[in-house]
Amino acid sequence: MKMNDYIELIDKALDEFMVIHYPHRIFKAMKYTVTLPGKRLRPVMCLETCRMFGGNYEDAVPTACAIEMLHAQTLIHDDLPCMDNDDFRRGKLTNHRVFGEAHAVLAGDALLTFAPQTILKYSKNLGTEKLIKIMEEYFHAAGAYGVIAGQVVDIESEKLLSAYPPLEGGSKSAISGRGNSDFEDILNYIHIHKTADLFKLALRTGAIIADADDNKIAQITEFGQNLGVAFQIADDILDETSTFEQMGKTIGKDKAEGKLTYTSLYGLEKSKKDLNSLIDECFEILNKNNLKSEVFEQILNKIRIN
Repeated sequence: MKMNDYIELIDKALDEFMVIHYPHRIFKAMKYTVTLPGKRLRPVMCLETCRMFGGNYEDAVPTACAIEMLHAQTLIHDDLPCMDNDDFRRGKLTNHRVFGEAHAVLAGDALLTFAPQTILKYSKNLGTEKLIKIMEEYFHAAGAYGVIAGQVVDIESEKLLSAYPPLEGGSKSAISGRGNSDFEDILNYIHIHKTADLFKLALRTGAIIADADDNKIAQITEFGQNLGVAFQIADDILDETSTFEQMGKTIGKDKAEGKLTYTSLYGLEKSKKDLNSLIDECFEILNKNNLKSEVFEQILNKIRIN
């Protein structure tokens, strides 16, 4: 399967799973963000991992779609005025701009439970033991130990930079140079939980569905950790260097709001260097464990920034 084949399969399944019921407005709000055009990286990685480890990727479609629903939930809430207050997502108006804040909050809440319901409803062929393992992975990543933890620390870290006067030359990009490793730890925590946890969820559940052993699950988890952090570093870089047309969302908000990001901590040049080093490490993990995937190679090469 090629990347575009997976995306087409996922888009078709999402449309089928997300039927508009009464009360119509909430189901429309849920479906609006989930089905916005996107790269579908997380569900694609779930399906590709299942295939790579010898499973039937079609068995993973409900789980892959559920992960995309969970990802959409994080975007809906992340865009709210009380969070990042964004008006655009993937080039379209954000959920609260279309449906109002109350319905956006409720749509996010609904997706949190609709996603695992989708897995249970359409994956009965997987058996109870696998479904329990998938549910454990889902609720860990979705909850207070996962993406919610990352979002909380992300909010709490705002304005941290403003508490430190500029370094010589007016730079605020090297806080760690003051000998304070707390900022590095906080940033790493945000990247792991806000971004990498959903990548790992996609990869680990795909592996579980394929009956991968613990060693293979550990290998793909390490890959997902590095890939997720690399993806977030790339996003931090693009927030400073890209355009609205390229990203489909407001650019420069992180810097304007004094957020703790990889670029604000280390500067653009080091961020690019560290990003590409992580990409190289991801390739090394694939190669040393004999994990063959053109799809993963394609994803890695797209994230790389020269």
